[in-house]
Amino acid sequence: MALVGELIQRFIEYLKEKGKSNSTLIAYKKDIEQVQEYLAARSITTLEAITTDDLKGFLSYVQVEKGFNLKTVSRKINSIRTFFKYLREEGIVSGDKDPSLRLSHPKIEAKLPRILNKIEYRALRDASRVDVRLYTMVELLLQTGLRIGELQRLSTEDIRITPLGHRYLHIQTFGSHAMRNVPLNETAYQSIQDYLRVRPTTAAGIRSIFITKSGNPIPIRNMRSAIKRAFLRAGIKNATVNDIRNTFIAHHLANGVNVLTVAKIVGHKRISTTEKYLDVVKATEGDKDSLKEL
Repeated sequence: MALVGELIQRFIEYLKEKGKSNSTLIAYKKDIEQVQEYLAARSITTLEAITTDDLKGFLSYVQVEKGFNLKTVSRKINSIRTFFKYLREEGIVSGDKDPSLRLSHPKIEAKLPRILNKIEYRALRDASRVDVRLYTMVELLLQTGLRIGELQRLSTEDIRITPLGHRYLHIQTFGSHAMRNVPLNETAYQSIQDYLRVRPTTAAGIRSIFITKSGNPIPIRNMRSAIKRAFLRAGIKNATVNDIRNTFIAHHLANGVNVLTVAKIVGHKRISTTEKYLDVVKATEGDKDSLKEL
């Protein structure tokens, strides 16, 4: 069978039914299309003709010629394996003819998550004050540990208060991420209220907290770009939006919050994911700019 766009699209629909997020769907589609283009350039146009060596050649190509790092190469292996798993389930490829089964992941040296120190933390907040919307986005990320996608999808209805007056954010189920409630401290809650008082009028039917000047939900890429500019203004190098989430997690662990509690707040499926941040905490012990001082 030819490796064509229709088959790839069926694969994406299969992943969608499995509850994969939009970003995951985009990544898988891009990876498999890249494999297809590589193979087609070498006159390999049918599934039956693909060998393990062909796939290894593709992985070498993206690493050596395209300059992708080992983490990206490993992700592409996952995409390839998942694609061929789908083909096996559909009876399109038999198990003994699956060339992806003999692919092995590259050994990746584990690195500690990047976190912001006390000076960077304060500098980011100060640099964000140039715009009330930006400041609210940054403040919520710092105070709640939300993922950027969760921040973008927040609606005014997700701001809730218990009968005892405790404020929290209700994070809706999305893709493989389960629903959860995240405590909202006074600083974060007040930043939302300050923004809502001055934000533009929303377009009809829009309940998103963060919107554009035209009243529509702000795209995630715009959020990332705005926060990246804040990093630059603050003089913070080699940091990403996800490092704000890293900082939230490590900060709470450094201040004695139980690992299970932190995992629940940030939505980690595995406790081991949260536990790896304990190494960050140990590495910063004794530092005058450590996480405990935030």
